[in-house]
Amino acid sequence: MNAKLRLLDNKCLARIGALMLARSHIECCTEERFMRLTDFTDYTLRALMYLALRDDKLSTIEEIAGAYDVSKHHMAKIIQHLTQLGWVDSVRGRRGGMRLAPRTRELTVGAIVRASEHDFTLAACHAMDAGKDCAIVQHCRLQHILAHAREAFLAELDSCTLADLATPAQPLAMVLGLIRPGRPVSLNHK
Repeated sequence: MNAKLRLLDNKCLARIGALMLARSHIECCTEERFMRLTDFTDYTLRALMYLALRDDKLSTIEEIAGAYDVSKHHMAKIIQHLTQLGWVDSVRGRRGGMRLAPRTRELTVGAIVRASEHDFTLAACHAMDAGKDCAIVQHCRLQHILAHAREAFLAELDSCTLADLATPAQPLAMVLGLIRPGRPVSLNHK
């Protein structure tokens, strides 16, 4: 076999290998194998988006839970958490409900996620007492790479506010049943 043919074969094999690697990466990444937020955090974000669309109008737990097809009990825990954080104001009484507190729309998604998630440990070596359980912790670079990835993830979430999530308001409000098609409704957001 001459040198040009061998070079061509090696280039073809390299391309095939790269394509196979890319394909396996795409297949791997399209399956849900990434870090995942808890349902509590997911529905916390959704409840805040719902309230952001409503501006100063009062909403009930039943309305929010119904919009997302979530149990009222689960949504009540979320609203209680948001009220304790001072992000949601609740109004008692027959015509009561809840609405966003004045500056909640300015919160970043990162701040919301940090307040709702209990654990950002990506590997056992990130746990507080991991040093005693891992034989290579003193020389392992993985913990630093994973810590950097976690911080990049949170930094990306910090680049978006609740107000950003609730925009454009009209399509979201229609999907959630807050407005009906063909009816002009003002969604005045500050």
